[in-house]
Amino acid sequence: MSYNLLKGKRGIIFGALDENSIAWKTAERVHEEGGTFVLTNAPIAMRMGSIKDLAAKTNSEIIPADATKVEDLENLVEKAVDILGGKIDFVLHSIGMSVNVRKGNHYTNMNYDFTTKGWDVSAVSFHKTMQVLYKKDAMNEWGSIVALSYMAAQRVFPDYNDMADNKAYLESIARSFGYFFGKDKKVRVNTISQSPTPTTAGQGVKGFDGFIAFAEKMSPLGNATAQECADYTITLFSDLTKKVTLQNLYHDGGFSNTGVSQEVMEAFTEDKD
Repeated sequence: MSYNLLKGKRGIIFGALDENSIAWKTAERVHEEGGTFVLTNAPIAMRMGSIKDLAAKTNSEIIPADATKVEDLENLVEKAVDILGGKIDFVLHSIGMSVNVRKGNHYTNMNYDFTTKGWDVSAVSFHKTMQVLYKKDAMNEWGSIVALSYMAAQRVFPDYNDMADNKAYLESIARSFGYFFGKDKKVRVNTISQSPTPTTAGQGVKGFDGFIAFAEKMSPLGNATAQECADYTITLFSDLTKKVTLQNLYHDGGFSNTGVSQEVMEAFTEDKD
């Protein structure tokens, strides 16, 4: 169902890889709600995914960009404003990567060159993106910038490895840069802490099926899907949330505030009955 929440709004969506990704679902929902946007991803990710299908479906153009390179981001923003015909109203940062996770390096035995690369892609790229938007005065007043995070920024999930550190830093950047973007440009900046979601990136984490099963049992409303996260993101892009900024917003079925659930209790006591 469409409410025309984003009619006339323009944006940039980072990170759509395939139809499992939250960025992909969000792009589809933005299109349904009347928004226009450009899609962007790193050239290597574009070769792996099917972003061209999404572009065709949503009548969008693709601008390749390595989000760790300021010159790529400058080119992206300049072209986006030109293609879309005006300043930007919304941005989705849906990027995350850990080479240590990919290589199977334990958190107590990290390769720090890999750590730096993952930190740059997953978190510093968010600062770089906002700095380019800020310096170029490319955002409309009351625009909205959203990045995707995860609960491991606050709690220990042993196999999430250095991605937990990356997400914690991402959330801090959102608050720190969000202050200046709000004060100087009336732009809001938030992160969404989403339930574990079976995206292509998420499934690369060791024990991911266990994450999902545990969170499902812990959350009174169950896990939020990628589609539901897209719906929530749309509300943050809309004018209905104009005073929401500097927040890490939990979209996790209540997981973040549940100490223990009946289902988890039963799982640990059923063998004793």
